[in-house]
Amino acid sequence: MNAMTTSAEEDSDEHRAGHARSDGLADSIARLRRALRRGARVADPVNPLAVAQLEVLSALAEHPGARPGRLARLLNMRPNTLTTIVNALAAHGMVTRSGADADRRAIELTATDAGHQAVHAWQATNAAVLHLALSTLPGPQRRALAAAVPAINALAQAIDRLADAP
Repeated sequence: MNAMTTSAEEDSDEHRAGHARSDGLADSIARLRRALRRGARVADPVNPLAVAQLEVLSALAEHPGARPGRLARLLNMRPNTLTTIVNALAAHGMVTRSGADADRRAIELTATDAGHQAVHAWQATNAAVLHLALSTLPGPQRRALAAAVPAINALAQAIDRLADAP
């Protein structure tokens, strides 16, 4: 019985430690996102697009021809919010709407060349901000971050799978 109690206590301690690590990771990722967004805005203050608009354009670059409902689900966005963003992007010539081949009543969204250029410019700005920030870190921290990239990508994929699950 004593071994079972010890094992259960260890499992509980491990669970609490994992939960604390995931809470710390979530906080760190949120801080990193905010810092990167702020750094990119400072680096490119003339970019007229909101982050939500850039997220929609990025999703369209990854999923050309996506229908609005699918795009809203991918971004976990309310359909009316997505419609507002798409209308603004279309007004700026960054998104086109077209009838779906299979169902002319359905609309498919595609990023235009200007939309793709906006995505690439935003990605380049983010990469430059990251490069500059990384250059200020000591070598062991840079190597640790580089080594973590596959795990971060796997984590993002796992979160996407969970979000896509029924």
